Amino acid sequence: MAYFDAASSAPLHPVARQALLASLDEGWADPARLYREGRRARMVLDAAREAAAEAVGCRADELVFVSSGTRAVHAGIAGALAGRRRAGRHLIVSTVEHSSVLHSAEVHEAAGGTVTQVPVDRGGVVDPAAYGAALRADTALACLQSANHEVGTEQPVAEVAEVCRAAGVPLLVDAAQSLGWGPVEGDWSLLTASAHKWGGPAGVGLLVVRKGVRFAPQGPVDERESGRAAGFENIPAIVAAAASLRAVRAEAAEEALRLRELTERIRVRVPQAVPDVEVVGDPVRRLPGVVTFSCLYVDGETLLHELDREGFSVSSGSSCTSSTLTPSHVLRAMGVLSEGNVRVSLPLGVAEEDVERFLEVLPGAVAAMREKLGAPVASQVAREEDVLVVDSLGKRCPIPVIELAKVIRDVPVGGLVRVLSDDEAARLDIPAWCEMRGHEYVGEEPADRGTAYLVRRLS
Repeated sequence: MAYFDAASSAPLHPVARQALLASLDEGWADPARLYREGRRARMVLDAAREAAAEAVGCRADELVFVSSGTRAVHAGIAGALAGRRRAGRHLIVSTVEHSSVLHSAEVHEAAGGTVTQVPVDRGGVVDPAAYGAALRADTALACLQSANHEVGTEQPVAEVAEVCRAAGVPLLVDAAQSLGWGPVEGDWSLLTASAHKWGGPAGVGLLVVRKGVRFAPQGPVDERESGRAAGFENIPAIVAAAASLRAVRAEAAEEALRLRELTERIRVRVPQAVPDVEVVGDPVRRLPGVVTFSCLYVDGETLLHELDREGFSVSSGSSCTSSTLTPSHVLRAMGVLSEGNVRVSLPLGVAEEDVERFLEVLPGAVAAMREKLGAPVASQVAREEDVLVVDSLGKRCPIPVIELAKVIRDVPVGGLVRVLSDDEAARLDIPAWCEMRGHEYVGEEPADRGTAYLVRRLS
């Protein structure tokens, strides 16, 4: 089985396993106690904190360990907003942040705060000037991920941090995806990360709060972790997280070159081997091991199951997932195709032959799925005055897009196709299809049921 989902959770690094087992005998006692076992546990914990702080590029007393990356985000945003309550209650985030950031923003807004979402371009990159334009006199905090979890796009953190610093606003960086590759550049104020993203054990997150940043921990607190993370520290897991971070950093430069070559191979050869594919994410500013593409006329969830049967573990930001049935907020914000979406995120040490086998298997899997989905029946197409109407009500994407593609040639150049759909994903996928195929997306209008999407044939 080829595991290609390291952006979700990386396999446990061998160094993490060794450190975890070794520290079980040294880090089991309460590090707050003064007797021998407690002092030994404190020494182990302090050494791990020093190692993690060195990798982050911060002081050891600025870094605390929490139970997860998500918990670090929640605690970081809540504490920073509370600490700057006198400045205001305005929060800035990008539209492609991890759900943990967006959920925190929703809670803040529900409690009476205000939130501005900064848009991204089609590659998923924010414009630092847009962050500057979003800043207000009452802005308490801005948030920006260092790299996107779905498409691998790296963000201009240093530039945004400079804009925020000039306005006196702290910037929180979600560095979960990038910290294993190197420290986050720029004059940021807060940082969060998650150990299982770089090959450490699950259940360990990092929260860094720079000296001078106003911060007020929320919820019940105790004396542990500077009062910012209540509860007994999981010292063996923390030691394993710090040791593995140091280990992956030592390998990062050489491995990044190798993974970039492999992902570039995928970026180039997938569109050559599979028709009607859009490779998404910035082509240059990107993480080494992540490549994401979307296939027209394919159900993303079914494609993932098919690839799983072929021996590949990949993930998707597709709208056609049984858990949500809504388009990925990242792909929606970028304005790219969401259907048939595949994210390949290669782990450290991935075999080149596994990548080659993936490139051999993928075209057949996509072709078989497209054949199974088939073409629309005649009764589904009707003419309404001079407009060709495609009735796709009650059908999940990508069927509405497939039916549009089948009939577009039935109208003259300049003619219109009216696609009726009640699937929210069509709002994203039909304009994306027009962009890819060179037709004009005219817009949408209300229908008796669902929504009517108008497309003009241009060629």
